[in-house]
Amino acid sequence: MSTDKPRAPYVDLIAHNAAFKQRMLEAVGRVIDHGWFILGPEVQELERRVAEYLGVAHAVGVNTGTDALVLALRLRGVGPGDEVITSSHGFVATASAVRLVGATPVLVEVDEDSMLIDPAAIEEAITPRTRAVIAVHLNGHPCEVDAIAAICERHALTFIEDCAQAYGTRYRGAQVGGRDIGCFSLHPLKVFSACGDAGFITVRTEEERDRLRQMRNLGLRDRNNCAIASNNPRLHTVQAAMLLVKIDAVDGFIAARQANAAAYREALRDVVVLPPEEGEHRVIYSAFVIRPPEDIERDALVAALHERGVDAKIHYPYAIHQQPAYEGSATRPLPVTERVVSRIISLPVIAELTPAQRQLVIDGVRDAIATLRAERASS
Repeated sequence: MSTDKPRAPYVDLIAHNAAFKQRMLEAVGRVIDHGWFILGPEVQELERRVAEYLGVAHAVGVNTGTDALVLALRLRGVGPGDEVITSSHGFVATASAVRLVGATPVLVEVDEDSMLIDPAAIEEAITPRTRAVIAVHLNGHPCEVDAIAAICERHALTFIEDCAQAYGTRYRGAQVGGRDIGCFSLHPLKVFSACGDAGFITVRTEEERDRLRQMRNLGLRDRNNCAIASNNPRLHTVQAAMLLVKIDAVDGFIAARQANAAAYREALRDVVVLPPEEGEHRVIYSAFVIRPPEDIERDALVAALHERGVDAKIHYPYAIHQQPAYEGSATRPLPVTERVVSRIISLPVIAELTPAQRQLVIDGVRDAIATLRAERASS
């Protein structure tokens, strides 16, 4: 394929950070000048700003979104012998966090339309060993928070919202991550993204905030007194400083992604299965996930899109229970999940897409499907 052929990239971190580069360099310079590289004042300010944006009581910065999940589970005493229910469709980090605290992930079905964890499947999977539910707000779409929270309250379970792909997502007007515990990632590929790894946890009480602050810092109450045994997944001051430069631009990133998504909905509704409508929610489109019609083979369509300059991806081609590390984590067959992961395709939806690149995606999808159908009819 010619290098000068028009292309619609799935991600363009250089373009994304270009407008902020000088101010981020200046922010890093301020950190170098004051020398407080670990848990410095910028970390505290970012925590304050994030909590304010999300409408939550407290946010605690940590090194990664995975660390956030691990600390959230440890905060509620989840460990060996316990079970944690989560969906099998998603990134392995969620199940990995459960394993890292010594607990057992119990992987359940998703709803076929939303591709998010099915509340009915949660209820069916609860046993006397169940201690928590992790609901993953995948692709920037919110799970059924009210229904899941009600199940957790009825069974006295911790409700953890995995918001790694959902900073800014709203469920019925409220930001996700505030019902019980929220865990967020600011990985470079997220809508609100660091120049490296970063994350945070949201909680409702000062007591849990203070305990998390100890847990992220070797369990130290102060420099000379260790209250609990823990690791040190601290958020670096340099990352917090750069994130503060971008924090006010997040709603603009989301609006641009929503505009791209709206254009795709209008232009592709007659040729592919589209993601769920937003309805009363706010979807941030960390990914815009389509499914081809039944007569079109998914991998053939992805290949055809690549030939047309559309950098389509698959998130994720295997369910977690299909991964060797998590065999046996689903206590019953998951046909819906397996059907979903065999059909999904993520289209470029980044805020940096130009109108021409967006049209390239639209034309590419329509032309690829028409061509594949014509080839099939002639064979």
